[in-house]
Amino acid sequence: MEQITSSEYNIAELNEKIEKESAFIELIKVEMSKVIVGQPQMTDALLIGLLSDGHILLEGLPGLAKTLAINTLGEIINAKFNRVQFTPDLLPADVIGTLIYNQRKEEFVVKKGPIFANFVLADEINRSPAKVQSALLEAMQEKQVTIGGETYPLPKPFLVLATQNPIEQEGTYPLPEAQVDRFMLKVKLDYPNKRDEQKIMRANLLKEFPVANTILTTEKILEARNLVKEVYVDEKIEQYIVDLVFATREPFPEHKNLITFGGSPRATIALAKAGKAIAFMNRRGYVIPEDIRSVAADVLRHRIGLTYEAEAQEINSDQIIKEIIDKVQVP
Repeated sequence: MEQITSSEYNIAELNEKIEKESAFIELIKVEMSKVIVGQPQMTDALLIGLLSDGHILLEGLPGLAKTLAINTLGEIINAKFNRVQFTPDLLPADVIGTLIYNQRKEEFVVKKGPIFANFVLADEINRSPAKVQSALLEAMQEKQVTIGGETYPLPKPFLVLATQNPIEQEGTYPLPEAQVDRFMLKVKLDYPNKRDEQKIMRANLLKEFPVANTILTTEKILEARNLVKEVYVDEKIEQYIVDLVFATREPFPEHKNLITFGGSPRATIALAKAGKAIAFMNRRGYVIPEDIRSVAADVLRHRIGLTYEAEAQEINSDQIIKEIIDKVQVP
């Protein structure tokens, strides 16, 4: 496969085009900030997923506005939003849909499940058995669902935001590593600071809770995705991405006893796609190392397996990723 060089790109022209076409990103952030206070990381992750056609796994305690965030984004771009509460008794048909018998027509008809939406919130995904998780993850991968032998495409854009509660492990079914790998990003959310908490309290005490305006269409997002693909990635940046991922597979000496397995090629692809999306969000036509560094933890943290020794030393994947970012040479 031939490497596209910067000479084949007119960087100035591309910059000008992207600066003009990406202006809506700021408008989305303004509308999101009317409703969501103090979670810029979650807003950025949703936008990266939306622009890169990727899915997001959120790990955070209850009450951190996860549902509100994706619902608000759906309102802003006039997209359909569905929420699925994952429970131990949930069946795959409850997610993707099933065939039901119509007595009047004397035939089976398809009843589509909540997966048929632009944005799907899979709340507490680790509370359901593996067969339900697999049904969702297959739909995420294939962007289509098979019901009764017929295949139905999912709407575009299609984004799954799955959540996990980090403190409750009883009665849960942890996602296997191979399935977790299908999420482009894993984002960890923390509590807001005191100032933001006060703003949240005030907003909820108003006579009318703030609402976001619809300012875009899903068609505009699909157009933006095509433009994101045009963002230029230099060969040195490509090599930097590969070096970061390989540092999880072929660890530095100090990490050899801490890592059991590293990022797959999906990690490399996700890092490049996320870098392009961040460049677009920053109204730039090319990727810089800082774009990659800023998203590396979210892309890699769920793709690194830790040894018992690492767990015994209370070393987590975020600490290892930080050390890798510090050690890998920046172009």
